[in-house]
Amino acid sequence: MTIRFDGRVALVTGAGGGLGRAHALALAARGAKVVVNDLGVTRDGSGSSQSAAEAVVAEIEALGGEALANGASVTDFAAVSQMVAEATERWGAIDILVNNAGVLRDRSFAKMEIEDFRFVVDVHLMGAVNCTKAVWDGMRARNYGRIVMTTSSSGLYGNFGQANYGAAKMALVGLMQTLAIEGAKNDIRVNCLAPTAHTRMTEDLGAALPLEALGPDLVSPGLLYLVSEEAPTRCILGAGAGGFERAYVTLTQGIRVVGPDAPEQVAARFDAISDRADEIVPDMGAAQGMIELMKAQKAQG
Repeated sequence: MTIRFDGRVALVTGAGGGLGRAHALALAARGAKVVVNDLGVTRDGSGSSQSAAEAVVAEIEALGGEALANGASVTDFAAVSQMVAEATERWGAIDILVNNAGVLRDRSFAKMEIEDFRFVVDVHLMGAVNCTKAVWDGMRARNYGRIVMTTSSSGLYGNFGQANYGAAKMALVGLMQTLAIEGAKNDIRVNCLAPTAHTRMTEDLGAALPLEALGPDLVSPGLLYLVSEEAPTRCILGAGAGGFERAYVTLTQGIRVVGPDAPEQVAARFDAISDRADEIVPDMGAAQGMIELMKAQKAQG
């Protein structure tokens, strides 16, 4: 099976450099028309310029592809909606959305200003919400859509100094989980990509990373699969240095304790609660309640 995107239109946010640029070029190389969105801000979200997006469009056009530059801020729903409307008028639809735009304002939580927390969440989480909402009805109407949220190991597992970033990135997993359920009947498949790559977002870590092995282009093959016709849905795909892994949100079988000493029983039997034998990946949130009720019913026997 060769993955192609002929006749498809893709919107990639934060596509003026790094991972977004690599994704946009990879999609265009396989036939997609690409909306290259980038506000052109610095790493912390200040300033703006559309020149980065225009440069990527020029690269795509030089290779014989079709692309459109757009400088809308993903935090501005009206601007995002206008961007989608313009692309739809030009090409007829948005089939693929890659929510890649992001910023960093790293600092330990004790030293972090609340505005820096709010701004990072606004860009990563609400930016993805705004873009997804803007394309959602069109995808439902055509019974086709492929959406990727860019999550991070910092959200899945934590990272010192990134409480704001990690919270936003884990929130995108929750967004994916529900949208994949809601979009299933209209063949809208929603996934998460957790990349490891050397970009300006990671330049401060340079001394600790083998940079030559961490090109953004080594992440994009995973992205292409997640937005292909044969894409999975509700997948968290790790990607970096040519390696690919899956992350799961799992649920152990646990135990049941009741009575006045229940807190002490939880403490005493925490190893049993944590036992990963027979853990599951729930199809929906209600699975937790169902397991708990089954324990109660069994105890009443």
